[in-house]
Amino acid sequence: MAEETPQDNAPSAAPSAPKAIFRVPATGILAVLFLAVCVTPVAFSLPGLQLLYLLPLGIGAWVVRTRTTADADGLTVRTLFGKRVLPWESLKGLSLTEKSKVVAVLGDDTKVALPAVRTRHLPVLSLVSGGRLADPSGQLAEEE
Repeated sequence: MAEETPQDNAPSAAPSAPKAIFRVPATGILAVLFLAVCVTPVAFSLPGLQLLYLLPLGIGAWVVRTRTTADADGLTVRTLFGKRVLPWESLKGLSLTEKSKVVAVLGDDTKVALPAVRTRHLPVLSLVSGGRLADPSGQLAEEE
């Protein structure tokens, strides 16, 4: 008969803090594959044009890598060539662009674009921030 260890009686999982990941839709990979197929006849027509395949590869890397992650600690903005962590305390607020994109405004008035975050995501950001960001839509207040 096997003995029970204290770990066997421990709760299976502690409740985790909410986390939201905003990324470019994965269907963008289909567009990359289509572009690669379209480039193929041209790429093999002359020597050296195989470099045209770098275009779909670069776009594919951008689709896979670019994202904004929001959790209890703050925002993590990941772009093709870098990563930036923005704690909630460093944010002055959020700004909206004409194309419904969201930009984080830091305490020193510098602006950081939030990839894949749109105005419709503001209630989610408010929820994940734990009230540090107000919900301008009022959707969270209606649910309570």
